[in-house]
Amino acid sequence: MQPDMVLPGSGKRGRSSVGKREKLSARYKRPDGSKTNSSQPRLLPRHSIMHLLGPSLLLLEYLALSDSALWTFYHPKTIYAWDGACAWIPCNYRIPGKENILNHLTLYHNPYYNTTTKDFEGAVLYSNQKAEEFPPYQERVQFLGNEKGNCTLYINPVKVSDSGQLGLRIMTVGPEKWMESIGLNVSEKAPPPHIQLPPEIQELQEVTVTCSLNFACFGYQIHLQWSLEEPAVNATTLAPKTPPTTHITLTTKTISSQSNLMFQPQWTHHGKNLTCQLWDPTKQHILSEKTVQLDVKHLPKLKIQVLPQEATVMEGASVTMECQVISSNPQYWRISWLKNGNLLPGTKNVLSLPEVTRDMSGKYQCEALNVLGTGKSEGVDLQVLHAPEPSRVQLSPSTVQEGNQVKLTCVSRANPPPTNYTWYYNGIEMPGWTNQNFQIPEALLRHAGRYSCLAENSLGLGQVGQEAELDVQYPPKEVTTVIQNPVPIREGDSVTLLCTYNSSNPRVTRYEWDTVGSRVLPAGLTIQNVAWDTGPVKCAACNQWCFWSPPVNLDVQYAPKDVRVLISPRTEIYSGHRVLLQCDFSSSHPADIHFFWKKNGVFLEEGKDLSFDSISPEDAGSYNCLVNNSIGQTESKAWAVQVLYAPRRLHVSVSPKDGVIEGGEAVLTCESDANPPISHYAWFDWNNQDLHHYNQMLRLNPVKVQQSGAYWCQGTNRLGRSQSPPSTLTVYYSAATISRRAALGVGFCLAVFLLAIWGVKLQRSWKRIQSQQRLQENSSGQSFFVRNIKARRTPQAEGPHSLGCYNPVMEDAVSYAALRFPPGETDSPRLGDAGTSEMQGLSPNRDDTVTYSVVQKSQLGDYENVTPSVLEDEGIHYSELVHFGAGERPLAQEGVEYVILKH
Repeated sequence: MQPDMVLPGSGKRGRSSVGKREKLSARYKRPDGSKTNSSQPRLLPRHSIMHLLGPSLLLLEYLALSDSALWTFYHPKTIYAWDGACAWIPCNYRIPGKENILNHLTLYHNPYYNTTTKDFEGAVLYSNQKAEEFPPYQERVQFLGNEKGNCTLYINPVKVSDSGQLGLRIMTVGPEKWMESIGLNVSEKAPPPHIQLPPEIQELQEVTVTCSLNFACFGYQIHLQWSLEEPAVNATTLAPKTPPTTHITLTTKTISSQSNLMFQPQWTHHGKNLTCQLWDPTKQHILSEKTVQLDVKHLPKLKIQVLPQEATVMEGASVTMECQVISSNPQYWRISWLKNGNLLPGTKNVLSLPEVTRDMSGKYQCEALNVLGTGKSEGVDLQVLHAPEPSRVQLSPSTVQEGNQVKLTCVSRANPPPTNYTWYYNGIEMPGWTNQNFQIPEALLRHAGRYSCLAENSLGLGQVGQEAELDVQYPPKEVTTVIQNPVPIREGDSVTLLCTYNSSNPRVTRYEWDTVGSRVLPAGLTIQNVAWDTGPVKCAACNQWCFWSPPVNLDVQYAPKDVRVLISPRTEIYSGHRVLLQCDFSSSHPADIHFFWKKNGVFLEEGKDLSFDSISPEDAGSYNCLVNNSIGQTESKAWAVQVLYAPRRLHVSVSPKDGVIEGGEAVLTCESDANPPISHYAWFDWNNQDLHHYNQMLRLNPVKVQQSGAYWCQGTNRLGRSQSPPSTLTVYYSAATISRRAALGVGFCLAVFLLAIWGVKLQRSWKRIQSQQRLQENSSGQSFFVRNIKARRTPQAEGPHSLGCYNPVMEDAVSYAALRFPPGETDSPRLGDAGTSEMQGLSPNRDDTVTYSVVQKSQLGDYENVTPSVLEDEGIHYSELVHFGAGERPLAQEGVEYVILKH
């Protein structure tokens, strides 16, 4: 069993109460006076344990005490109430340990600790487990809390016998216990409330007064109401600026009811009673009240007592005034007198005027001074009666303009005021005018003159005083503007105007003109370089007022203005459409005009309109129209006419134009005429193959011989498409290519030539052998022949696109042939012929073969793509020797050598 933890008298206002294991209050001691901290059986005295265990026991005891220091309660220290009211006890608690919750709660009245039973005893007001044992108390006491933190209690009604200490016994499910003490003070009657005043109260300054009572209970309604004693009236209910209300505060720190009164105190509230009453709205009676006396600081309050009381006396009589101080808080220390706001000599409270004069009439006041400032009395108007003084005439306004209203007032000092007036004009009485004010609705020149008046009251007749001169003034009359120049006036001329008038009062001091940019003369105006649109001109002659002349029209003549070209349609212009140009202008003076047209600065034709039934691109250009009259000519701004049309006149320009050597750069440009410009280009070669190039320029770098040929381009804008005729690009072999191919041809020719020589020799050897054999076989004459065969090279066919590269070096060759005379039967010598001896003389080793060669040499310039104008004989020539009959062949005709050398 864990020891009880008790802290009587805990729960101070606004503070938490934490129990200590060892210490008990003096109220809860054992009968023998010893203290206990546990319900376990007693073992050894503390001094014995301390002697035996020493410091170890102290450490354990400290740990035990620190573990029990987590019980915390929040509630008011003492609850105040009165008999028949209720008690609301706000309370919060915290139990040590997370799992501990409230299990058993008992409310004791004046509990005490029983050392025998080791428990608290006393009158039980409430128990959550044994409610049937305490029915009288159980009906009045309610527990409004819960098992986890709220221990609020409610007692209704409370009795005087309930005063004392309330013990709140709490036990948890575990071994934890706690006794919390709460004070309850119940009086027989309701205590008076407390009134709190500000440190200082000054008149007419808003203040807040607080009435409070340290009681509040939700089951018992009360009001705090105010009343203020008014001067010469019994206590009445106060009507403050803002109606006060009662505010209730019920927390673990504060229990109170409070009402705030906001009002502006008057000086008459000084020394009066202010009462706050505790009102029971249920029973409709006052439970208690509290009264305080107001100390309102204010300025001295004064009052003048005058004799005679009416303060109206005849001139020469005696007057006495007394300044009475009604109230002053704090005390005043000086009194002064004022007349019409001006300080009078003397500081006495009585002001004596033995023989008053008319100058002593006025408003009198007295004032007193204290630490807050100066207080003044209400004014006393002293009236001294006398006859009217000499009168004078007052003009309003002092200077009147002709046609305006003027008011004349007769001013005469008199008491009582004058009742009758007599008016004079230039010394002559004006009958019928008896009022103080004389008014002229429209002042004319005939009203000018001297005016005077005479005032009269009940005490007598006054005197005519100073006269007033009425001066009727007027602006200049008959003002005119005069043109000094001869007519007509042309634009740019210098014009002089004069301003004249007939009369003026006062005299004319200046002139004004309604035009700018001109030089103002004393009575005239000079307009330098007059503008064509100068409007009417007028002037004003001025004294105090200005009067304007009628406007004068200068009638300036000028050349046509704002000449401009109007075009129809105003949208885009397409080739072939109808277009109309019109020449327009804003104004011309004189109106007789002529129209002319210019295109690109060159005169075109005359007329207002320029029409194109079917406009063409050649009509595009800059157009101006001219309008002239007798004054001059005006030309419009240039109007650019743009004609939109599809691409046309496309052609391809080749750079360089005379051909390009392979390896160089060739630039082909697609030139055209189009508006808007061509937005898309396409390129094609001689085979109409799309080159997939879409710029205006086609660059070939490095260019090849195979790229020679015809090219054409195609251009497109948003209005259409067009294409160019083909243009030829010629690409020549370079010197290095020609040298390389020539060397190859020469080498081939040498090889053929050497083979031909070797073949000829071989053939001759073979023929010689055959010839010898035939001579031996044939003894009779034989016939043979040599045919002359001419072989020609067939020229290349020239086609429409035979533009390429032809190099005759590739065909340079050496042609050769061997002509043999085959032996036959006819080769044997004939008997009886004349040539027998010669035949016999022939050497049998004679070579009967005729060998010849044909060598061709390229002509100068016969290379590249240049075709010879005349096809030459490129064939091999054969000669045929025909020998009939038998016998010897003549030696001269046995060998035939035929050589053709072609250059």
